[in-house]
Order: sequence, then structure tokens, then C-alpha cells
Amino acid sequence: MMKAYKMEALKRAVLIVLMSAMVLTPSSLRAAQNAGQAAAKGTTPPAQAVDKVNDDDTDQAQKQEEAKQRERERQEREQERQERERERADRLYEKGTRALDKRQYEDAAKLFDELIQKGGDRVEGAHYWKAYAEYKQGQFKEALATYESFVKGFPQSRWMNDARQLAVEIQQAEGRPVKPEDQADEELQLMALNGLVHADPERAWPLLQKLLESSRPLKIKEQALFVLSQSGSDKAREVLANFARGEANPDLQLKSLEYLALFGGKDSRQTLEEVYNSSDDKKIKRSILGFFMIGGGRDRLLAAAKGEKDADLRGEAIGQLGMLGARDELFEMYQAESEVKLKRKILDALFVGGAADKMIDLAQNEKDPQLRRSAMEKMGLMGSAKTGDALVKMYADGKDKAIRK
Repeated sequence: MMKAYKMEALKRAVLIVLMSAMVLTPSSLRAAQNAGQAAAKGTTPPAQAVDKVNDDDTDQAQKQEEAKQRERERQEREQERQERERERADRLYEKGTRALDKRQYEDAAKLFDELIQKGGDRVEGAHYWKAYAEYKQGQFKEALATYESFVKGFPQSRWMNDARQLAVEIQQAEGRPVKPEDQADEELQLMALNGLVHADPERAWPLLQKLLESSRPLKIKEQALFVLSQSGSDKAREVLANFARGEANPDLQLKSLEYLALFGGKDSRQTLEEVYNSSDDKKIKRSILGFFMIGGGRDRLLAAAKGEKDADLRGEAIGQLGMLGARDELFEMYQAESEVKLKRKILDALFVGGAADKMIDLAQNEKDPQLRRSAMEKMGLMGSAKTGDALVKMYADGKDKAIRK
């Protein structure tokens, strides 16, 4: 009986030891080890020794946490410093661009130079604008030196294309024409050609012709046509006219027509009319109607609005007349027109042209109730005192409930 009791007590003691081991911390484990070693030697470690181990662990953890906190604070201070630097650079950059807007080029050059000295995210743009400001002051050597510094320091910059074009302009302004054929970059070649067209057009024409007949991308050829349109010479107009008639690259026909419209002059307008009358391409004809409007070709638009067989193109011509303010011509057409769809187009054009008097007349006298209602709605949208007073009077005098409503 006594033996069984001792066995039971021993089991409980072992269970307690196992449960205690499950919740031991490193420090308490070391204390337990020390206690075990002391027990093996027949001694018991003092309580102060155990407490010292615990205090050392606490101090070490606290020091580590303090070190982490100091590092976090250092990083935050560095981020704040960088943010302040960026804000200062942004303000300096904006101040420089405002000086450029005011044509205060000397001040702008100094501001961008200061920004270059500071470095940072804005330094590449600062190089470009400093060179530009120096160029505008006639300081061509200084501008080219700034450009060379930029190319050397930032060969992969997104500003590089703009900077190269600026360098071409500077060299041309300095009296050193850049040879187009020596330029590998197509954009730079076109810039050089633009300068050559004004300085030596006889030499420029063959180069432009060669470029237009080459296998270069369409965008480059369109830009070459634009260079031609800027010269204002009869030779340039003749080349544009050939493309406009579709005698050369058909992809360039629309652009040639557009540049002829911008070119202006009797001959250019005559070419546009010839192409319109001879073309079967609806897209081409629609575009030319828009170019007639740009050039103020009221008579040509009126002829198309009256005589064009295609209803869509007639409607387009009517709309362009409205944008030109051809109120009397449109009102006359409205009286003679029988097709409701086109009469609606003319109403829209009169509205665009601000023809308040004509709209009031139609709102009062149009027999077709739908067209009359449309005229009244447009009167309301015009928002003038004249149309407002007319609507009030029409309401007061009206007997038709639907119209009054």
C-alpha cells in the first residue's frame, strides 16, 4: 500500500516538471539550467543571480528596440529632407518657366543654372531650358556648350530629341546651316530642310522631292509636305497641288489638300475646287468641304449645298455654311427646299449661325408642325432677349394647345 502511494506521488511530481517546461522562457530556462547545475553540485543558485540574467536580457532587447527606433527616425528625417529638396527644385523650375513665359531669358538662364548645380530630378529639363534661354538671348556658344554638357551627362534622357532639334536651330541662327543630308535623325533632317527652304530654296527642292519619293514613313513625308507649305513659293504650291490631285502618293492626298487650304490664295482654292469636282471619293469630298470653310469659300460651299447629288455631302455643305454665318443664303435655301431631312439640316445651320430673326420667322410661319416645333426649341436654346420675347408672344397668341405646351 505504501509503495503504491509513493509511485503515485512520483508520477505527480514528473507531471508538474513537464508542465513547467512547456512555459519556460529562454531566461527562465537558463535559470533552471543553472539551478540544475547547482543542484548537481549540491548548491542552490541565489535569487540575485537569476534576476541578473533576466535584467541582462531585458537590457539587450531594449537596446535593440532603441537602435531600431533611431534608424526609423533617421530614415524619416532623410525622407523629409529629400521631399523638401524636391519641393524647392519644383518651385525653382516653375519660377524659371514663368520667366521664360515673360521672356525674361537672362533670369530664366540663371534659375535653371542654379537648378543644375543642385542636381535632382529636374536637372535634365533644366539643361534644355537653360540652353533655350541662352539661345533666345543670342548667346549661341553658351547655348551649345550647355547642350554638349547635357548630351555628355544624360545620353539616354527623354529630352534628347528636343535638345537635338534645339541644337539645329541654334546652329542655323549662328549662321552655320546644317546640311540635311548629314543628319541621320529624320526629325533633324526636316528641321534642317525647313531652314534651307528659306535660305536656299533651289537647293532644298531636290532634297524634299527625294524625301517625298523615298520609302520613309508616312509621318515623315507629311512633315516634309508641311515644310513645303511654309515656303509660300509657287514651286511649293505646285508640288502640293500634284499630291492633292492624287498624282503621287495617295496616302498624302488629304494632307496636301489640308496644307493647300492653309496655304491660301486663288490658285490653292482653285485646286481644291478642281479636286472636289473630279473626285468620286466621299471622304476626300467631305474633307474639302471643311477646307472650303477654313478658306472662307462661301460660294463654293453654296454651290455644293445646292447642286451636290449626295444628300450627306449636301448636309455637310449646309453645316459648313452655318459655321460661316451665311444666314441669308441658308434661309433662301430653306424656302426652296422640299425634303424635310435637309430642312432640318438648314435649321441646325441657322442655329449655329445665330440667325435669331430667321428662326423666329420659321417658328411663326412654318406649316409643318414638327419643323415649327424644332424652330421654337432652337429659339429657346439661343437664349437671347429677342427670341425669349418672341416665345412669350407666341405663347400668349397661340390657339394650338400642343404648340402652347
